[in-house]
Amino acid sequence: MENNKAWAKKMTDIDADFFINLSKQQTPEYLWIGCSDSRVSANQVIDLAPGEVFVHRNIANVVVHTDLNCLSVIQFAVEVLQVKHIIVCGHYGCGGIKAAYDGKDLGLIDNWLGHIKDVYRLHKQEIDALPTEKERLDLLCEKNIIEQVANVCHTSIVQRAWRDKKDLTVHGWIYSIENGLLKALDAEVSDTAQISSTHTLHD
Repeated sequence: MENNKAWAKKMTDIDADFFINLSKQQTPEYLWIGCSDSRVSANQVIDLAPGEVFVHRNIANVVVHTDLNCLSVIQFAVEVLQVKHIIVCGHYGCGGIKAAYDGKDLGLIDNWLGHIKDVYRLHKQEIDALPTEKERLDLLCEKNIIEQVANVCHTSIVQRAWRDKKDLTVHGWIYSIENGLLKALDAEVSDTAQISSTHTLHD
C-alpha cells in the first residue's frame, strides 16, 4: 500500500492529469500473452506505460483451444480494443518448461504441462540431439512459443479479423532474464496464407 501511494504520487508529479486521462479509456495496440513468472512483467520488459498493453499470463505462456479465459482475452483485445499486435512472449529458464521436460509427478499442474509435453514430443529428436540440458531447455522454450503463436493464429477470432482485412500481426518473442533483452523468433504471422491449411477456416 505504501509503495502504491509513492508510485501514484510519482506519476502525478510527472503528469498531473496522468490518472484522469488513463481513466477515460484504454486504447492499447498490443496484446501480450506471457508467462506468469514474477520476473517477466510485460509493461516493464517493453517499457510501456499503463494503458498501452493488454495482458494475459499463464504458466509457460500456453494458448489452448479450449481455454475460454485466454480466448476471451484474445477476442476482447481483437474485436473491442482493436489491437494491432499479439505478442506471445516466453522466456529462457522457464520453470513450466523445465517441469514438463523433467516429467516428474507434480499433481494438478501436470494436466497443464501436458500441452508443453506435446510440443516436446513433436520436436523430441531435434531437442534431444543438443549436448547440454540448458541448450535443450532453451530450444524447448523457443519451440513452445512458436507452437503457441500457431495456436493463436488458428483461433476463429484471429482468422475472422484477417478475413475482415484488419491490421493484425502475431509475433513470437523470447526474453532472457539474464540480460533483460528480447529476441524475435521466426514466428511472425499477419494473414491466413501463412498458417496451416488444416486449421484455415473458410466462409
